[in-house]
Amino acid sequence: MIIILFRLVILAAMVLIAYSVIRFFLDPKRKLEKAYDHKDYYFFDDPSNVRKNFLLTYKGALFEGEKYLGTTDHSFDIITISVGVKNASELYLLEKEDFYFLEKEMDLRYPSAKIEWKSPVKEFLRHRENS
Repeated sequence: MIIILFRLVILAAMVLIAYSVIRFFLDPKRKLEKAYDHKDYYFFDDPSNVRKNFLLTYKGALFEGEKYLGTTDHSFDIITISVGVKNASELYLLEKEDFYFLEKEMDLRYPSAKIEWKSPVKEFLRHRENS
């Protein structure tokens, strides 16, 4: 009887370990960190939760976007997105076209939203437009 109980405990431990490994590899936060390390693009968001900010990484820069809910003609929707960079020193690899790419990606997910860049990106884009 004790041998059967011991086998069940071992089986339950193996199932728990397999479940933990699968959750680890499918975790979106891990995918964000991997894309950040490899300087790839990744958009991490929970579209069903309006209060939760989204994170995106592109070319080694990590951005955080704050979503603001408002009314449109037909429904309540995200009407404003305020995007800032986590570390301003990561911006040296980015060009103006990269920010247009990021705006297009955010526009695909939130078509009713107006995108506002926080400092120092706002000054960079304003300076490039005047040049």
